[in-house]
Amino acid sequence: MLRRLIAVTATATLLPLAAVALPAADAAPGSARDRARTYRATIEVTEHGIPHITADDFGSLGFGAGYAATDASVCTLADTLVTARGERSRWFGPDKRYNDQVTLQASNLQVDAFVASLHQRRVVERLLKDPVRGPGREARAMVDGYVAGANEWLRSNKVTDPACAGAPYLKPNVTALDLWYGVYLANLLASAGVFVKEIVDAAPPSAADPGLPELPVQAADVDRDALLRGLGRDPEAPFGSNATAVGGAATTTGKGMLLGNPHFPWRGRYHFTQQHLTIPGRYDVAGASLIGSPVVNIGWNKHVAWSHTVSTAYRFTPYEYKTVGPGTTYLTDAGPKDLIHDTVKVTVKKDDGSLGTVTEDLYRTPQGYVIDAPALLMPWSPASVWAIRDANAEHLRTIDTFLDMGKATGVRDLLRRQDAAGGMPWVNTTAADRRGNVLYADHSVVPNVPDALAQQCMTPTGLVLDQVAGLPGLDGTFADSRCAWGSDADAERPGIFGPANLPMEVRRDWVMNANDSYWLPNPAQPLEGYAGIIGCERCVRTMRTRMVSHYVMDRLAAGAKESPRSLRGHEHENRLMTAEVMRANGALDTVCAATGETEACQVLHDWDGRSNTDSVGTHIFEEFVARLPSLPVDAVDPVWLTPFDPADPLNTPRDLDVANPQVVQAMADAIASLRERGIPFDATWGSLQVAGDRGAPPIPLGGGTGDAVGNANALASRWARDNTDRYRPITYGSSHIQAISFLPGGRVDARTILTYGQAENPRSPYSSDQTRMFSRKQWVHFAWTDAQIRRDLVRRFVVRG
Repeated sequence: MLRRLIAVTATATLLPLAAVALPAADAAPGSARDRARTYRATIEVTEHGIPHITADDFGSLGFGAGYAATDASVCTLADTLVTARGERSRWFGPDKRYNDQVTLQASNLQVDAFVASLHQRRVVERLLKDPVRGPGREARAMVDGYVAGANEWLRSNKVTDPACAGAPYLKPNVTALDLWYGVYLANLLASAGVFVKEIVDAAPPSAADPGLPELPVQAADVDRDALLRGLGRDPEAPFGSNATAVGGAATTTGKGMLLGNPHFPWRGRYHFTQQHLTIPGRYDVAGASLIGSPVVNIGWNKHVAWSHTVSTAYRFTPYEYKTVGPGTTYLTDAGPKDLIHDTVKVTVKKDDGSLGTVTEDLYRTPQGYVIDAPALLMPWSPASVWAIRDANAEHLRTIDTFLDMGKATGVRDLLRRQDAAGGMPWVNTTAADRRGNVLYADHSVVPNVPDALAQQCMTPTGLVLDQVAGLPGLDGTFADSRCAWGSDADAERPGIFGPANLPMEVRRDWVMNANDSYWLPNPAQPLEGYAGIIGCERCVRTMRTRMVSHYVMDRLAAGAKESPRSLRGHEHENRLMTAEVMRANGALDTVCAATGETEACQVLHDWDGRSNTDSVGTHIFEEFVARLPSLPVDAVDPVWLTPFDPADPLNTPRDLDVANPQVVQAMADAIASLRERGIPFDATWGSLQVAGDRGAPPIPLGGGTGDAVGNANALASRWARDNTDRYRPITYGSSHIQAISFLPGGRVDARTILTYGQAENPRSPYSSDQTRMFSRKQWVHFAWTDAQIRRDLVRRFVVRG
């Protein structure tokens, strides 16, 4: 579609942003100012549809970003804004399911009721007025400009994407408040957003629904995987990423280099588009932005490059309040109190197409929303009720955080700016700079619950939650006194940990993270002594973490430093750490031979041990690993003979237990399953694993399962709707991959790939072009300098509004 944008000519003056009537609750702060001002941005589109946006101020920069983002992803942006308004039931019906492809799955009615409660309480409006918890001037200007740019695009262009063409909600009436609510909801992804169903459906216990917990409630008897799944941490479908930063002591350039690969959905609001944002002489940053983000979330400037990985820290704590029997009265150290009762009305589309109204009831304490989650050991029972306090629900600083990081002059300055903004919602940061320094930090938003407070305040059930899932459940009786979250003098605001109590490490050789806890960014310098709510220490690493670490360790051990070519080459080596460990001493062959399946075992023996598109045998190994027995709590590992050793964390566990009949049975079942489904043992991996994002052709893909198989190039098939006739249509995983190397003379070597393409519309030439490059292990030479932009230029035009 960007090719058609030339219709907005370089000399044309577009109409000023129109005012479209919205309900009073949706009136955007600053919208009158937006209508009175003029925005102007130059958009230069280079190969693969990548927009380079230049403006004289942050408002105009946001305007260009909003215009370009709407062009690339109009349907998903519109859907995100419909969600932020609480209007899903109005347009799509109350019973349809909303799936954000990460943690939130609920009915449209449940989502709308939750959002309606936020609107009714004016949560975002209050934060916008808060001088500490609210956004700053430049962030507001970016958001104001972004929505103005989106509106201008909607006025100036016809939507051709079949996913939403002709939809009645596609109107140029987007307000800044709509986008701020969208940003706020994204902040809640790993906290309140996980519990939308449990919040909206919470009701006082009755004879028909007494709210009794699902017994037992002893830690040893709890299904850990099921509990983690309910807390938004599904072990079988992790939300993750890899990032490796190599410093000057370990690079051929003597300067920093970064390889970042966020594993995110290939569709929906949490997928990326690429952009380059410039205010000449003031601001110059490029990279990728999630849908609805006017700023670069993962990227680089001329001094520093950074990426993010999802952190293990919890963003919330549950509080358990004693009750005085069925009803809405609970006990505190100040005496009995009544739950806050909110009644919201949601407009819904009826079966006949007419509109009606549904009323929902939600309950709160001063700490947060009440939930009813017996399966998670947190029921609303006659004896107690649980509520969630959410640290990410108490700020609107995310845009400021990413915006200011783009101004950083090095990794320490990057972290300083991140800390000052105080809005990194749920991710770690890994970074490298021109001086050759590298950084790992989990300075995200974490409730200030040190271990001493947790031990003092956990209820009996809260202790079980902590023992099984690392989540302390606190005593709500004292939620406003001795069990309240603490405050650090160096924190951006009360209630969260300050930088001194959060893990970080700056080195000159290398650091990494692949979604395990902060403990081991480099084995030479473990990080220890931090609060348990942030993550575990001296704990087992996933095979993916081991693989990402070994890519660098193995090269350095061979006497070679990392070069720009070698570091980015790790992305497509497609080694499988689990296979490498299992093949030691012929163990994998021994297990397979015990099944008597000679044909499949010969394929597995001859397999190259990789997940390249031409690898033969990868699917047999994937099926085998998927069926291996899991490790019971406090039991002997059924897979490995040598257990995890915290003194050798990147090489243990190891030694496949070839004598365990469960392990042999897993192999037999894997082979039988492939035979029953008619999948040839000698099929190439690329004939089985293909692109599965919306409208994509079945392009062969390398890579595979991350944590269990130990593949750094992690890909997964989740909720696939396209190419479902194939064994594994990919809808999740490697996304905006960036390999950034700082070179002498102030130069930057920027290589990227957006695995699913810049444009969502399957009719766009930029829908699958980068997917084909990803299949061929190719990189986009991202145009960073003016000369490179001129070299790769496709279109140049000016937008005004």
